[in-house]
Amino acid sequence: MLLLSGFVALVVTALVMMALDRVASYANHLDEERTRETLIGALQTFRHQLDATLNDYAAWDDAADNVYAQTPGDWADRNFGDMTYDSDLFDVAILVDRQGRALMAYSDGVPMQETPTGFLRSDIVAMLKKVQAREANGVPQVSAYVRTDKGISVAGVALIRMKSGTMVEPPERRAYLVFFRHLTGDTVERLGAAYVLPGLSLVPASIRSTHRVAVESQSGEEIAALAWVPRAPGDVSRDQVKPLVATALVILGLFCVALFLFGLAVIRRIRGDEQAAVALSVTDRLSGVANREGLFRILDEKVAEARADGETVILLYLDLDGFKEINDAYGHATGDKLIRAVAAGLEVLVGDRSGIARIGGDEFAVVLKGVDADLRANELSDAIISFFNEPLLLGERMVVVGCSIGLCASSAGTVSTAELIRRADMAMYASKDSGRGRSSFYDPRMDDERELRNQLELDLRAAIQAGEISVVYQPIVDAHSFDLVSVEALARWTRRGHGPVSPDVFIPIAEASGLIDRLGLCVLEMALRQLQRWPGVRLSVNISPGQFRDPAFVERVEALFVDANIEPYRVTLEMTETYFIQNAERAKAALDRLRKIGVKIALDDFGVGFSSVGYLRQFGFDRMKIDRSLIQALSEGHRAIEMLQATVALARSLNIPVTAEGVETEQQAVILRLAGCDQLQGYLFGRPSVPADIDAYRARSMLPRAKAAEMAFAAHRRDGLLSD
Repeated sequence: MLLLSGFVALVVTALVMMALDRVASYANHLDEERTRETLIGALQTFRHQLDATLNDYAAWDDAADNVYAQTPGDWADRNFGDMTYDSDLFDVAILVDRQGRALMAYSDGVPMQETPTGFLRSDIVAMLKKVQAREANGVPQVSAYVRTDKGISVAGVALIRMKSGTMVEPPERRAYLVFFRHLTGDTVERLGAAYVLPGLSLVPASIRSTHRVAVESQSGEEIAALAWVPRAPGDVSRDQVKPLVATALVILGLFCVALFLFGLAVIRRIRGDEQAAVALSVTDRLSGVANREGLFRILDEKVAEARADGETVILLYLDLDGFKEINDAYGHATGDKLIRAVAAGLEVLVGDRSGIARIGGDEFAVVLKGVDADLRANELSDAIISFFNEPLLLGERMVVVGCSIGLCASSAGTVSTAELIRRADMAMYASKDSGRGRSSFYDPRMDDERELRNQLELDLRAAIQAGEISVVYQPIVDAHSFDLVSVEALARWTRRGHGPVSPDVFIPIAEASGLIDRLGLCVLEMALRQLQRWPGVRLSVNISPGQFRDPAFVERVEALFVDANIEPYRVTLEMTETYFIQNAERAKAALDRLRKIGVKIALDDFGVGFSSVGYLRQFGFDRMKIDRSLIQALSEGHRAIEMLQATVALARSLNIPVTAEGVETEQQAVILRLAGCDQLQGYLFGRPSVPADIDAYRARSMLPRAKAAEMAFAAHRRDGLLSD
């Protein structure tokens, strides 16, 4: 019996030891797998972070304007090179041309004195070729892990381009930005701390171990590995219980319970780590709310619940109005503060952050669910817009940013997640098109409007290519003699199979789609050819702000003058004050270049916008055009006349001649002439017409009408409608 008991005790002890060994081995295995998955995710996140940073710097309007400028200056050194110093984003920045030759190279904030061949190795050359292959179709940016003279690094190559993706530079002038972020000892140590992996280190590829994750180049070659010191939680656990095994026969039952509880704790800890990793993958690092992937998960969950309980899910899609301007004006640091402030404000307004997400850039989303979701969504939209109506204090800087909101509902889960996002996004753009700073619920007609707009864009593109855009001309006359002195060229489009399309419709489409460059130059070219037949007549042409995005705009205009053999001083380019206010420095540079070739510049629609005297002095316009709203108001009495006189007096004090547009009656013409306007334009003198009508106008004497105007002037003087 004793032997049997001893044998049983030995067997039980052996079984217990075997069980302990198996539990320890399994715990070690789970820990190793979790660590391996975490490291793989860390490497991917590390590369994606550089990708995002590179995209911010490469797809940047200021970068494209300065890098491709005729005289680039030191902009790239300040904005790319200097940022490599003590930066967590990148430590090496190289600007290369299409052949991979370095145009600028910085490492740790210091310019490289020699050609950076140690960085521009074959891997980078291959990545450069991939980017070039994607320029025509795709995102011209790639990243991968590479080996440099400095060590192992994640590298990214991207084409310098406008944020919109527009690229007008010819291939031979294109430049590419190369960023490196090396896996230094400090960097690896921070990775280990971030992912709770003590002892994490970067080792050569030749060192083999089961506790490592390979760092592979874009070709699949293993160039290094991240190795870690295994924590072996199972072994630790087994060693802790070894003293208990000696008395296992006495306390076997207690030991089994302890073993069970301990194993459960280990598994819970591993699962907790996995849940933390999952939570991190769906959280936006900057704002602390859910990211785009997190939004999809939230919506999938809410839509599934709505299908079960019949409640309504509503998605609010927010886009910040003016974020880009703040980011460009004050830098990315201020932009990041603004994103965090917006996220905090939304959390206060919503009540918690569980349904808030940052989709990317300056776009946010809020998910609501319940039987009263419609009411709550409307109230929340109003509260959000009111929140953005107030200035935001970011550190010591006060900024103003707006918000446009699109809303879409899924009643009882009938609308899928992807469709909810698409519809809410469409509604958001409808809010922007309606004037911004407002909210709009999705309407099925928005799909029809977008389809119509897309078809109009396609037809307009074809019309420009086929030469189906025509130009009409409206007379501009001398205010005293009513003789024709100039004409304004206006684009007209008769859509094939549909009829005339209003400029108020197709001009915004051209601006939004980028067709405005070709359309504007097409109109200017036709107008210059017509001007050859009108000696002594001058020409006014409207210029869209979108045309200034073309770095070669001034050169293209100058080439048209040369081809048409027209003196530039005969042409006045008209621009609205909105562009000058929003892009003061860029506008000043463009206008100076236009003036150098002799073109005149006019400020159009003066009196309806900001109308700053400071801008009038800063830009030194050659002419001011008073908006038709001031002319139409003349019938309201003395106050309107006094406002007109003050406006003209302001222009005259700055030596700026004045044209009044929208003149429809002889009474208006007399008042405008006596107020000091030297040129008049409007239906009184002629509607926009074909060249033959302008020829007839030139041949027709305006003396009788001028004399009638003189008589009307005398009557107004007598009646006291005009002051001296």
